[in-house]
Order: sequence, then C-alpha cells, then structure tokens
Amino acid sequence: MSGTSSAAEGSSAQASPVRYCLNMSTINSSQVPLPDQIKIAADAGYSGIEIWLRDVDKYLQSGGNLASLRRQIVDSGLKVESAIAFGKWIVDDADERRKGLEQCRVDMENLRQLGGHRLAAPPVGVTDAKSAKLNLDEAAARYRALLEIGRQYDVVPQVELWGFSKNLSTLAEVLYVAAAANHPDACVLLDVYHMYKGGSDFSNIGIVPGARMHVLHMNDYPAEPPRSTIKDENRVYPGDGVAPLDTILSTLVRGGFRGVLSLELFNREYWKQPPAEVAKRGLEKMQAAVASAMQHV
Repeated sequence: MSGTSSAAEGSSAQASPVRYCLNMSTINSSQVPLPDQIKIAADAGYSGIEIWLRDVDKYLQSGGNLASLRRQIVDSGLKVESAIAFGKWIVDDADERRKGLEQCRVDMENLRQLGGHRLAAPPVGVTDAKSAKLNLDEAAARYRALLEIGRQYDVVPQVELWGFSKNLSTLAEVLYVAAAANHPDACVLLDVYHMYKGGSDFSNIGIVPGARMHVLHMNDYPAEPPRSTIKDENRVYPGDGVAPLDTILSTLVRGGFRGVLSLELFNREYWKQPPAEVAKRGLEKMQAAVASAMQHV
C-alpha cells in the first residue's frame, strides 16, 4: 500500500464521527477460534471488536488465558467496545432471575479482564409468544439492579432492543425502560435490523439520545422476505438492502451519537466465504454508508 493511500485512509478515519467495530457473529464466531477472530478484525482495519462471551467461555474451557488474550487485543491495536451475553436479568421468576444475574456477574468479570466496559442486555427469557408481557416499570427496576451490579465491575449493561421479542421489541419500550431505571449509566443498544423487525419505520429515530447510546448494531435488510417473516439470517451488508441508512446515521450523529458502529450479521452465505474477506468487505460497506450519510448532516 502506498504512503499516499495510507495517509488518505488515516485522514478519512480521523474525519469519521464514529468508530468501526466487528461483531464476531458476522464471521460465524462459533467456528473461528477467539485469537483468530481478533487477528481477522485487526488485519481488516477495525479499531474495535464486539465479542461473544460464550466464545470466551469456550476459550477458557480449552485452556486459554484471559491475560494473554487481552495482550493480543492491545497489541493488535483493538479495543473491546462491547460484548454479547445472555444472562436472564429481566425474567419474572425470582430464582431464575437470580441465576441470570449470577451469570451476568461472571460475564462482567471476564469482560473486565479483557479490557471491555460495555455489555449487551437483551430481553433473554421473555422473548417467545408464550412469555408474559412485562410490566415496564418492573423491567426498569430490574435494569437498574443490573446497572448497579455493573458498577461493581466497571461494566455498563446496555438495554437491547430485539425486534422479534414479545418484550422490548420497540424503541418506545427500550427508551421507557432506560429512562425509568433512573440511573446515570442507563443506555440503549439499538440495531437497524431489529428496529425494522419490531415495526419501526425510523421516523422516530431522532428522539434517541445520542449521548446515551454507545453502540449501534450495524446491518441492512432486503425488501424480501417481508417484515413478518424476515429473520436474522436475512441481514445483509450496509448499503446492500433497503434500510434508510442515510436517515438513521445522519439523524443519530446530529443528535450527538459519537459511538461505535458494530457490524452484526448472521448471513449464512457470508459464513461460507473466507472470514477475512467478509470482515474487510463489511468495514468498507460501513465506511461507505457513513460517508453517504454525512452529506446530510
């Protein structure tokens, strides 16, 4: 690569109002060893990674060491921007919730040792059609309890919107839970695909407090299949679908968002391709989407 090209890329990166992160689902992390995930992200040019803590568990069970993994992350010039976890912090059953919070503690400690400070907090355990509809004030109280635990580990749980879920499937619900938690660390974790799946047309994206959202799961969705039947695996690279990314990104940036775009895809066709190529292509697609959106800021 020529010196001129490197300088141009450096200037572009400095001008970007956001940082770029690879969520490891994009490269089918269950089939890629954790150290290899880190190398792929670094070689592709990302500044951050969003790891899956079940991959960390698998790494530890195979004899891995968190200190050496953290050294690899740091030496690669990466930052652990966020992590995916599935502790059942929000469920109604008190015993199940207690066990879920204990899992969250384990996840937070492992994340802290890797230098990470943000954890996804999705509505695990209350998602399917048979689940009861949660009282949002009770959900907010449970989120506050999770946030208090997070303070013990210097980790901020981000209440996450899941569009397919019986609970916390809409922007209105996650914003209410975050606000009603009455906690200074409360924040939301949104996702382009999940907002669409949950019924959003993005006309209300401007009410998201940009400074209280640290990560946006970045992806796109095609016109078909329709919203009613579209699934995670239908997500595509940013710009390859019909999501109004110009509107979403420009509105969030105008509202103060200066956080992380984390590429999160579950596309089976991409999983058949070399992970390094998918990671690189995904970063290029995100950068192009941001460049386009910034013309509207």
